[in-house]
Formats: sequence, C-alpha cells, structure tokens
Amino acid sequence: MKGPQLILYNIRSTHNVGSIFRTADAVGVTKIYLVGYTPDPNDRFGRERNDIAKVALGAEKNIPWEHRDSIEELITELKQEGVEVVALEQHTDSVDYKAYQSEGDVALVLGNEPDGIVDAVLELCDTIIEIPMHGEKESLNVSVAAGIALYRLFDR
Repeated sequence: MKGPQLILYNIRSTHNVGSIFRTADAVGVTKIYLVGYTPDPNDRFGRERNDIAKVALGAEKNIPWEHRDSIEELITELKQEGVEVVALEQHTDSVDYKAYQSEGDVALVLGNEPDGIVDAVLELCDTIIEIPMHGEKESLNVSVAAGIALYRLFDR
C-alpha cells in the first residue's frame, strides 16, 4: 500500500499550500503532488520558499512531494497503479464525503479557488465527494476543506 496521497491542482495561494502540507503531515499523507501552477516548497533555484515554510512549519520537509505539469497524466498513472482518485468538489455527480468509503489507496484531488476542478479532470476521477454546505456562501477555503476531508478519509 502506498497510503493516502494528495493532489493539489492549480492552487495559487502559498499560504493554502503550506497549511495543507501541515494538515497532511498531521493525518499521515504519504505523498503530495503539486500540479499545474501550484507553488512548490522550493523556488526554481532549489531554495526554500519562506512563504510556504512559514505556514507549513516544517511539514514540507516531512512529506515527499513532486511537481507535475499534467494532472491528466498523473491521474492515469495513479489509476494504473491501483490508486483510487477522488476529487473534492461541489458537483451534480458528487456524494456526501461522510458516505464515501474506500479500502485501498486513495489520492484526494483539491482544486483552486474560486474555479474548482474542471469537468474534464472530474471525468477522470473515480469518485467526486462533497462537503455539504448550509450557509449562503456555500464554499470553504481550500485548506479548511482539505482538513475536513483528510481527517474524515484518512484518520483511521
């Protein structure tokens, strides 16, 4: 088993990325894929990015991470390895995150704010889960949504 994995797809905010690394470390995520324009913990010269490190508090050094340009190629590769790819997104085909169950390896996809995960990517995923919204805004910050979903899916 590879254990729980995370895919951060086109998340622009370095603070959100750092926060997600910190929560992912706390729940035992084994690898994070940074896809598209999601910023890496290191800059293009290999130096630590202070804006991510300040929020991640060292978690970016504890979890293996890898940058990928193509989410389509990554999803295809993970599925070939037997990993179930699950998107967290509000969608007509989504299921309540509390009802979702998996016995195998899972990679959770988180998308950018405010656009979310595009339909072409959702179609590649095995399942779409959603956190029910009851307020007028009907949205959560991506790092907050990540924390809710990560603990529900992976804290066993």
